[in-house]
Amino acid sequence: MSHWSERWELVVGLEVHAQLITASKAYSSDPNAYGDHPNTNVSVITLGHPGTLPVANKKVIELAVRMGLATNCTIAPWMHYARKNYFYPDLPKGYQITQDQTPICTKGFILIPNTRDPASEEELRIGVTRIHMEEDAGKSIHDVDPFNTLVDLNRAGVPLIEIVSEPDIRSGQEAYDYLVEVRRLVRYLDICDGNMEEGSLRCDANISVRPKGSSTFGTRCEVKNMNSFRNVMRAIEFEAQRQSEVIEAGGTIHLETRSFDAGKGTTVGMRSKELAHDYRYFPEPDILPVTVSEAQKEAIRKEMPPLPRELREKYTVKLGLSAYDAGILTDDKTTALYYEAVIAGTTNYKGAANWVMGEVRGWVNDNGLTMEQFPITAERLAGLIGLIDGGKVSHTTASQKLFPLMLEDTSSTAEQLAMKHDLVQDTREDVIESLMHEIMARYPDKVEAYRSGNKGLLGLFMGEVMKGTKGKADPKRANEVVRHLLETESK
Repeated sequence: MSHWSERWELVVGLEVHAQLITASKAYSSDPNAYGDHPNTNVSVITLGHPGTLPVANKKVIELAVRMGLATNCTIAPWMHYARKNYFYPDLPKGYQITQDQTPICTKGFILIPNTRDPASEEELRIGVTRIHMEEDAGKSIHDVDPFNTLVDLNRAGVPLIEIVSEPDIRSGQEAYDYLVEVRRLVRYLDICDGNMEEGSLRCDANISVRPKGSSTFGTRCEVKNMNSFRNVMRAIEFEAQRQSEVIEAGGTIHLETRSFDAGKGTTVGMRSKELAHDYRYFPEPDILPVTVSEAQKEAIRKEMPPLPRELREKYTVKLGLSAYDAGILTDDKTTALYYEAVIAGTTNYKGAANWVMGEVRGWVNDNGLTMEQFPITAERLAGLIGLIDGGKVSHTTASQKLFPLMLEDTSSTAEQLAMKHDLVQDTREDVIESLMHEIMARYPDKVEAYRSGNKGLLGLFMGEVMKGTKGKADPKRANEVVRHLLETESK
């Protein structure tokens, strides 16, 4: 049996649910909080009691528009909500308020790295079919009581957006890269924390295969219950192999929903989608249609933070950083914003990048903290970089002595600490010249050896100069003076 990729093309579309960060739920004032005691964040509206009326949360609409703008979507000027009717124990109303025919965002795209042609400078464009608003269901818990299923309704009514991609993904790696970009966007936009482990970001994958060169889609299977990006990639690759083997053996792929078993790395059939009941969508009668004007859309756009793609372009094109550096700096929003604040106080963009990616992130990671908890402000770090660029301290001194002092003393500037601890370099060339003459008189044989071609002895003279100045000489200027005296006086 040949590997599936030799004869078959994989076709994948992803449905990503992102829980929105709002104070209250989608259609009620019930708190939207993770981790509270079960069944405490509920009310008669969440429970769907007769006579209660839902009210659309304006913040949910704003956050949905944010994501639509970030993914290059068209924002609907008019839309209405819909009822999706189905029964689950953790859906107390018996229906879900969602959007059907009039999603708030349509026809967008997300760019990801081009793994199909790594030599190409063009990124892959993954289409976004739609983004719509809806509410979450509660949570059924099966593993606490061996004889009963427990239901927690705190999550019922929590606001979601569902991001539906076009079937443009052709590998597990592309799916992984797409999800990474989606998570990066929702975090930059402050609309979702992106934690798959907590269920605030969930993904279903629609997977099919077709003969290479064919333009006709195969029968798809929807895979659910994947709690990490890596598992999404594993599930896709397993399904590609499984489906191709079934077809090659003369079998038929059935339209069905499957579950991913992370322990075994396999998928298992759950139910046939052909037998799924009709959701009987119809316009939600209890909530008025929503309009989004151009003025509202532009107001939301102006309040959006810079997005990772914009920052990467700025760092590579305007600041001259490498694509690698730009990728590291924009990997998460807090690092990017910290770097932005640092370069507001220095024009040494590469030096600032090195400090943020090196000492700063190293300290944060070693201490198990976040960038928000880093004790050195961006302004103080810019001041430290300025001391190095001005020749007042060496990079070694700054990294090994001054940086630790700044971590302990969070109020003093780098310059104040350098002065207090006698770390400022002596840049006077006459002092270095006088000291160098003493050293040359002390080591006449070494001077002669240097002048005879043993240039490796330069390190010895530099070491003596740094020792004589107690490490306070500017290494660059000292090097120039030492070379000049050794080479000029030999003529």
